[in-house]
Amino acid sequence: MNQTQSDPTVQPVPASVVETVDAADVTLSNPKWAVIALGANLGNRLETLQGAIDALGDTPGLRVKGVSPVYETEPWGVEPGSQPSYFNAVVVLKTTLPPSSLLERGHAIEEAFHRVREERWGARTLDVDIITYADVVSADPVLTLPHPRAHQRAFVLAPWHDVDPEAQLPGHGPVADLLAGLDRSGVTARPDLELHLPE
Repeated sequence: MNQTQSDPTVQPVPASVVETVDAADVTLSNPKWAVIALGANLGNRLETLQGAIDALGDTPGLRVKGVSPVYETEPWGVEPGSQPSYFNAVVVLKTTLPPSSLLERGHAIEEAFHRVREERWGARTLDVDIITYADVVSADPVLTLPHPRAHQRAFVLAPWHDVDPEAQLPGHGPVADLLAGLDRSGVTARPDLELHLPE
């Protein structure tokens, strides 16, 4: 097989692969649980988040198992009112991809939504952040696991707790306890908005 033709982000996924992914829980060897946080504050934010969830669902070797409620969050680290608010959600998935491939897929999905990385804390169309991958604890600067600031972020912990009340953040303990210790002002549940599992 010609390796240059095997990039799953550009090639159409053949039906045989889709069927294999559908049977992932049975046929994929030793899948790992992972948690991904999504955020968007430009354009149609809800549509962007759903598009990201659908793109994750189209990834060979990955099954989206849970999608959180939507939260609206004031932008962090900028002048109030200078940026639109974020919509945030958390996705729980099972995958046989290694963390590095999951990271590459996240970046490809960001780029598909024309994310521009111009400034830190800048407005962006879409953020895809890996929060945890199994129980991996890694200080690798390319992908630090778990996410180094997740334990301080109510906009990650609140939707994660909604989708998995028993969740644990490796090295930090139960998400419920971490969330109880945080100021949740500026992080508002939006029960009028709904995201769904990939079709």
